[in-house]
Amino acid sequence: MSFLSKIFGKKEEEPIKERTVFSIQVGDIVTYDLEDYEVVGTLTYQNKGYKWYAYQLKSGSTSIWLSAEMDDELELGIYRNSKEKLSKPIQEEISIDSVTYYREEHGIAKVTGSGRGSNVTGQEVEYHDFSNEDETSFLSIEIWGSEVEVSIGYPIEEYEIKILAGSK
Repeated sequence: MSFLSKIFGKKEEEPIKERTVFSIQVGDIVTYDLEDYEVVGTLTYQNKGYKWYAYQLKSGSTSIWLSAEMDDELELGIYRNSKEKLSKPIQEEISIDSVTYYREEHGIAKVTGSGRGSNVTGQEVEYHDFSNEDETSFLSIEIWGSEVEVSIGYPIEEYEIKILAGSK
């Protein structure tokens, strides 16, 4: 501690921890496609010891989701909510806007959230992950009780985003 800090009682600040796509927190800023987004919610999904993450990003009236998971390699995606109305049972193959999606995975995950996602902490969600034939477009379906949420996304690379910590 410096001499002046001792006199005026100012504590030395802890350094801000560098963020990764697996440690983003509410209040952080994520820059994507030349736009700054504030992280307003986070969701962590767990199924059989496997974890993946979704971050709600907001800029003005625009809201997108950044997904992150480590499978054999880092997989990142940007998703937007769709107005497409689907109901159970979810089919193996779904066509939306002339794109056909094929189911790759589905199951039940336990969810933990923070920020705008804190209201789902402890809940379970039924998820269905789809992709088109060349994996340039994704379809995510989540069933929360009787509500079916549909999002359409696409893959991105890690270098396309920058994360600025909003807190320690």
